[in-house]
Amino acid sequence: MSDKKLDIKLKIAGKTYSMKIDSSKEEVYRLAEREVNRYVAKFEQLRLDGYAAQDYLAIAALQLAMANIRLAQSRQVGDEDLKRITALAAEVEAHLAK
Repeated sequence: MSDKKLDIKLKIAGKTYSMKIDSSKEEVYRLAEREVNRYVAKFEQLRLDGYAAQDYLAIAALQLAMANIRLAQSRQVGDEDLKRITALAAEVEAHLAK
């Protein structure tokens, strides 16, 4: 069953973008809009020579991508730990069953 489509407008770095999304995803889009704008504003405050809005967006995109990669890597480490714990639990159960 598909969600109802919703027309929304997101304002990112001063420019408005219209999109049609699943209504159930609106909150995620709004949170992402705020997060991107927060990053852009943080870098705009640095007032780097020769940088335009596009440059600040690029830096924000890089920072968000790095955060996403760090999160993915931390989950992978967690998955390995979980595998080790599961294997250890199986060994303990096998030993107790003797």
